[in-house]
Amino acid sequence: MDIDILELSERKARFILSDVSVSFANALRRSILAEVPVMAIDEINIYDNTSVLFDEQLSLRMGLIPLKADTKNFTLPEECTCEGKGCPTCQVSMTLSAEGPKVVYSGDIVSSDPGVCPADATIPIVELKEKHKVVLEAIAKLGTYRKHAKWQVGTVSGYKNVPILTFKECDLCGECVKVCPRNILKPGKNKVMVEESDKIECSLCKLCEEACEMDAISVDYDPEAFVMVFETSGAMTAAELAVEAANSIKGRAQKMGEILDTL
Repeated sequence: MDIDILELSERKARFILSDVSVSFANALRRSILAEVPVMAIDEINIYDNTSVLFDEQLSLRMGLIPLKADTKNFTLPEECTCEGKGCPTCQVSMTLSAEGPKVVYSGDIVSSDPGVCPADATIPIVELKEKHKVVLEAIAKLGTYRKHAKWQVGTVSGYKNVPILTFKECDLCGECVKVCPRNILKPGKNKVMVEESDKIECSLCKLCEEACEMDAISVDYDPEAFVMVFETSGAMTAAELAVEAANSIKGRAQKMGEILDTL
């Protein structure tokens, strides 16, 4: 297996994954979306709410705020020694107290653990008018998207095979250049050309191949190489998410092996 990083930022990654099967690429995609545990608000105790939002709506908005945290410091409630009753190992208490007139943002949430905080401080929660008030306590717990969407850290994840483009000499009619939706084809001296860096931008639509009456263009793909891209909610960095997703696959494979050994 080989990895060639094309783009890596705080919340987005794009890379070429080579010498793997489509099954592995899809497993990694699914792991990024649903198998990496993160913190999210799971319980709400509302002591005062005179805003325009019902308690249920306010709770929903709180639950969907991405939380940054070092997940290695916490345990899934179902795996905790407290048996899910609640302890500092599996949950964090957060409070919100605000009075209008003002717009309440995620940055107004106060966490009992400095290491757990909203990924963005500017997410609007509710607009409070004169004399409106919100006082609540929120309990954040570790979980995965398999249980609820609020624990989804990978917001976008997808892949495609690495394109293989072959060009022969032609009459340079330019029809293929016109139909290319990605605008990566360019006329050369005696045949159409594409920059090496632009080849991975090909969508494999094969419109250029169909438009060429001389059959001078061949569009194919590498069955064991993939261009993968994903984005995060901000609960963890793209690099951290990629590592955790791969570790999740490894851990589940090892667990399956242990089960099979007992048969």
